[in-house]
Amino acid sequence: MTGMSWTVHPREISFTAVRAQGPGGQHVNKVSSAVHLRFDIAGSSLPERIKARLLASHDQRITKDGVVVIKAQSSRSRDQNKVEAVARLHELIAEAAHEHPLRRPTRPTLASQQRRLSGKQARAGVKANRGRLRGQDVT
Repeated sequence: MTGMSWTVHPREISFTAVRAQGPGGQHVNKVSSAVHLRFDIAGSSLPERIKARLLASHDQRITKDGVVVIKAQSSRSRDQNKVEAVARLHELIAEAAHEHPLRRPTRPTLASQQRRLSGKQARAGVKANRGRLRGQDVT
């Protein structure tokens, strides 16, 4: 599949500002610069096959109700965190939209089968010669 055959409309995404976790400094406990992005898969305008793949994936960011929840908190700017969260959502959807080509099983060639069997015979001969010599009494 080439190109993007899907779009995520901004009205389908909701953001919630939350406090960032981890060590901070003087400003961290007062501002809510981290962002929770919520995206309802079933209610979105994505193609049905992509919705089905997203819902079937075992990604921990997708809830049982089919809502993608992404937390972005790497930046001190809420706007930059929103941009990062949307980019991660696009990555998740692009991964679900990518279709791997079907593998067509092939048969081994006659020459490769013969090489394999002759190699097995040679190895069997080497192993057979490792045993005790028959007819000789080793004391």
